[in-house]
Amino acid sequence: MKKTRRKFDKSFKLEVVRRSLEETTVKALADELDIHPAVISKWRKGFLDTEDQQVLFTGNGNESLTDEQRKIKELQSALKDKDLEVEILKKAISIFSKRDNISTNSYK
Repeated sequence: MKKTRRKFDKSFKLEVVRRSLEETTVKALADELDIHPAVISKWRKGFLDTEDQQVLFTGNGNESLTDEQRKIKELQSALKDKDLEVEILKKAISIFSKRDNISTNSYK
């Protein structure tokens, strides 16, 4: 029988990490809570690697990004869109100049 995917809130994850660091082993805690040890290890690694507790355990595949990283991603996305627009305009100029027999070598 297939198990349904369980979701744990941030406070539960923090408590499990705290207990795994202070009280007991990951294996014993995993057996007690019926959670796979790899999941607890992943939570511990995230906790130990993250300095900002606000971005810890965002869940659902969301990246933990700082404000600067989020702004960089937005700017990269905007740049990609502008590059695509430029390529489309270059192709349009090429198509229309062929139809009108006008040289566009200066646009390249």
